[in-house]
Amino acid sequence: MADGRRRAFIGSFTAAGGPGIVTAAVAPGSGALTVLSTVNVVPDPSYLALSPDGRMLYAVSETAEGAVAAFRVTADGPRPAGRQVRVDGSGPTHLSLFAGHILTANYGSGSVSVVPVRADGGLAPVSGVFRHSGSGPHPQRQQGPHAHQVQPDPSGRWTVGVDLGTDSVRVCTLAGGVLAPHREIALRPGSGPRHLAFHPDGAYAYVLNELSPTLVVCRWDTAGGTLRPLAEIPVLPGAPAGDAYPSGVAVSPDGRFVWTATRGEDVLSVFAVEGEGEGLTPLTTVPCGGHWPRAITVSDGVLYVANERSGDVTWFALDPDTGVPRRAGSVPVPAASCVVTG
Repeated sequence: MADGRRRAFIGSFTAAGGPGIVTAAVAPGSGALTVLSTVNVVPDPSYLALSPDGRMLYAVSETAEGAVAAFRVTADGPRPAGRQVRVDGSGPTHLSLFAGHILTANYGSGSVSVVPVRADGGLAPVSGVFRHSGSGPHPQRQQGPHAHQVQPDPSGRWTVGVDLGTDSVRVCTLAGGVLAPHREIALRPGSGPRHLAFHPDGAYAYVLNELSPTLVVCRWDTAGGTLRPLAEIPVLPGAPAGDAYPSGVAVSPDGRFVWTATRGEDVLSVFAVEGEGEGLTPLTTVPCGGHWPRAITVSDGVLYVANERSGDVTWFALDPDTGVPRRAGSVPVPAASCVVTG
């Protein structure tokens, strides 16, 4: 951050009583959070992303109209940097930065939008919208495409989009502010892929399914821009007692562990990474510290959980030898949806 101190930024659903974007101080060593301020100028800023230099913060507005907003990060908290920009898609649930652009995954319209970033960090009008097509067997959730996440691959050559509605992952290139499809990788029908996380070595990726509580280990080929599913692993040790909707997946910076969160069961699952990333061994599950963990983030040996329905962010110390999270504290944030740190 500008003042050299670490900060966390927490998104929330304002329609459900959330305060907007919350800024918290991050304590050195423990990672404990202390809420400093809030800014409520964007409806439902459910997902956030920081620029690589930490000077800009970007937020989706997960509404039917769909928008993205830019903020300058100051010592007193984020400050709006220009007007919100419509993404020409509905219900954006995720965003990332790629080659001087913001990419948004629009769940409602099943599309990915491209928004150029100006030299000052602000946003220009949308330059392109890549519309997905297809459906899946789930009668309510897969009647059409539902893009849930989009991000660059570790090489920075490709964009990778995860679509819950079509049970697939789409790989694209970006040129002239427009996405061009390269390849679509089919996953098991009805699995409902939600999020993907790459192994730090860049050769493997892990796709978390929402409609079935499983994690798919995939081989990622950077040269060819393709994803090859290898194995599908349950994220829970037994059959779910009730509703179980996996939500978030994270990989340790050293590539030794993978963590997932599952809503309904309200647990974090821990996996040991085998070999170079091609295998996962389930280790244990622990309570997530609240209800309905929507997203997880790992930073400096601490795992943060945004618990949407209990309205809090809980943090866990991560055992460096076993990867097992130990609950260390929480702060109240109504309708919390994500956490980013910088």
